[in-house]
Amino acid sequence: MAEIDAMPSEHRAQVSPAWLERVRSCASIDPWFLGFQIRTRSSDEPIGQCGFTGPPDSNGLAEIAYRMEPEQQGKGHATEAAGALVRFAMSDTRVRGLYAHTLASNPASGRVLTKCGFHCVGEVDHPEDGRVLRWERLRGEVDHD
Repeated sequence: MAEIDAMPSEHRAQVSPAWLERVRSCASIDPWFLGFQIRTRSSDEPIGQCGFTGPPDSNGLAEIAYRMEPEQQGKGHATEAAGALVRFAMSDTRVRGLYAHTLASNPASGRVLTKCGFHCVGEVDHPEDGRVLRWERLRGEVDHD
């Protein structure tokens, strides 16, 4: 929680209040709830976050999410992080597929997901973000690198 509390308010405002409440109530280290800090290999500098919005649901689906510091965007870090989330999730036999949401105004995030084997299935209404694009990847689908 200390890292979340230390986030700039504009970044914290982008985090789901429901997710924050789940993190606050998490009694143990659980990657399905707590996520990961993205750091550079060369300097170990924090450059973003990634994770899941929770464990797989009753249909075996889990949502991935990621955010990069603006000066680190376009360098392949988000693609590497999203790919690591895919590999982690698909190693869990409960996971049948993954999904993500992006704003239509952020085509770079769509390219990240495409590189990681996701395909856009259309627009949906998100309870917190409004109209967004939904991306999906089912077990057995391959990366598009």
